[in-house]
Amino acid sequence: MGALSTRSVFAFGDWTLQPDLEPDAEPVTYAMQCAVCEESSEPGEDVGEAQGWTFRHAGRNPSHHTYREMIVRPWRAWMARPPGA
Repeated sequence: MGALSTRSVFAFGDWTLQPDLEPDAEPVTYAMQCAVCEESSEPGEDVGEAQGWTFRHAGRNPSHHTYREMIVRPWRAWMARPPGA
């Protein structure tokens, strides 16, 4: 078998980055994770559902007092000005 090689192409220019607000963008999702046992809620688009999970979890586990909010937000990157433009 022949030698494998890799190639990289880099595009240098002025890039812009912003949250993806296009109609076809993935939705923003929220989940909560217990910092004690690392159990977490299912990700969903309703932050209230994720927060409600913490109350149910704390009710079943009275010593679990700390939680993490996990947000997944889609972003877009594009070259605002190509090199030499």
